[in-house]
Amino acid sequence: MTELSSLPSARRPVGRTVDVDATNAFLWGVYRWMTVGLAATGIVALLTVSSPAVLEVIFGNRIVFYGLLLGELAMVVSFSSLAHRVSGATAALMFVGYAALNGLTFASIFLIYTHASIAQVFFISAGAFAALSFYGSVTQRDLSPVGRFMFMGLIGLIIASVVNIFWANSALYWVSTYAGVLIFAGLTAYDTQKLKALYAQQGASGNLALQGALILYLDFINLFLMLLRLFGNRR
Repeated sequence: MTELSSLPSARRPVGRTVDVDATNAFLWGVYRWMTVGLAATGIVALLTVSSPAVLEVIFGNRIVFYGLLLGELAMVVSFSSLAHRVSGATAALMFVGYAALNGLTFASIFLIYTHASIAQVFFISAGAFAALSFYGSVTQRDLSPVGRFMFMGLIGLIIASVVNIFWANSALYWVSTYAGVLIFAGLTAYDTQKLKALYAQQGASGNLALQGALILYLDFINLFLMLLRLFGNRR
């Protein structure tokens, strides 16, 4: 599950006055859609783990499992390229559909970790995400350098994760885990600031709220998974 974004780089708005209440309403709209996505993922994951037959189909066959992962990646890329051109209803359906599909593979965490530790780490992640996103929305500091650095780190993290599938090195696993926490923490703050700046530039046109919801959804999911590696209790 990786961070993908087709949103343009954020710049300070020129000649456009943006109401603070309108900006806050936009961000709350982004958070609401993100919450819908997380709910869809959680519900599908719980339904999946409660069905032995579905679990056998998904996790008993590597082709099916990796096919689902490729399908998720394809949906993210498609959404990122089409969201600004399709209707709001279509964009919402694409976003929720991706989140639901993600729930099929996300069910694996319930097979690896105890339910209590998943719930505990989820609330830790929610608190950290809220604080980081709030910081990104209120800080006057330009986080663009942070965003560029974190994006380069993300590329490295993806490469290290792919290499470690074959190498299975425990040291690399833990280094990438700690790095992942820092990377997605930084991206959460940066992406929130970027969305706020983009709204100041163009308003909510192009289904920007849904595009932002996907980006923050990915930030949260990946931050949660990294923290689960650190604090989750395995079965």
